[in-house]
Amino acid sequence: VQLQASGGGLVQAGGSLRLSCAASGGTFSRKNMAWFRQAPGKEREFVAGITLNPASTWYADSVKGRFTISRDNAKNSVYLAMNSLKPEDTAVYFCAAGPIRTTTTGLYDYWGQGTQVTVSS
Repeated sequence: VQLQASGGGLVQAGGSLRLSCAASGGTFSRKNMAWFRQAPGKEREFVAGITLNPASTWYADSVKGRFTISRDNAKNSVYLAMNSLKPEDTAVYFCAAGPIRTTTTGLYDYWGQGTQVTVSS
């Protein structure tokens, strides 16, 4: 599975962005998907995940109520809608695919290249 993330950019605090991740080359509909992020000098951290059918979601506490993950199996895509953005959300955001529902970075098999999100104060 190849993953291509897009949609990052520069936004003011309180603004919104929508990230997209397009998958190709594999059975997307059979993978759990997730978004992670990595800020400069910090470890990569889990942001949000979504399972297979039926799609259930789970989130890091830091983004609950502000971010929404969704997927469209017909389009082989997963999305992350980010609202009420804060400067501390600034990071490179990565999409990932894996066989189980988990927040552990190392248990995801496939990764996109990342897209930069910068939130100015």
